[in-house]
Amino acid sequence: MKVGNDGANDKRPNDARPGGEGGDGLPLTAREQRFDIRIARDGTWFHEGDPIRRIELVKLFATVLRRDEAGDFWLVTPVERGRIVVEDTPFVAVEMAASGHGDEQVLSFRTNLDEWVDCGPNHPIRVAHNPENGEPTPYILIRNGLEARILRPVYYEMVDRADTRGHDGEAEVGVWSNKVFFALGRLPGG
Repeated sequence: MKVGNDGANDKRPNDARPGGEGGDGLPLTAREQRFDIRIARDGTWFHEGDPIRRIELVKLFATVLRRDEAGDFWLVTPVERGRIVVEDTPFVAVEMAASGHGDEQVLSFRTNLDEWVDCGPNHPIRVAHNPENGEPTPYILIRNGLEARILRPVYYEMVDRADTRGHDGEAEVGVWSNKVFFALGRLPGG
């Protein structure tokens, strides 16, 4: 008689078990699968090509979403784990709230799944630039290597609150949040 899942009766050392070596933070006993789930660039979750319309289900899936050291995305439970496809980021920052001024300012961002995070040392902003046209795409870390792409209107609202400061002979534009300065870009000729 077999008790528990397949991993419970697997007597091999952890690093010899199929499905992982343990260094990625994913359970070693979970059975690896390939889920037909995709998160589109706009934050819409799809299953077998159809949008998942129940926000409660998407929020539940988001609680078990992980990203490994190689950058792959997984849904992970104690008994199974499966790869999913993420076109850009799993979340989208759809709203920003600000309080305070200067380096005392705190910027808070709401994701498309109604999760709020305060930008700061634990939730930094980074800006990637398109190599073809130089256009900026801002991101904020939500948790455990999972980011939200900051929507363009939210980014413009953030830029309206930006400060300029000198750095190594150049002028840098950025925002303060939780006493940390997050660079958004450099001024031309600065």
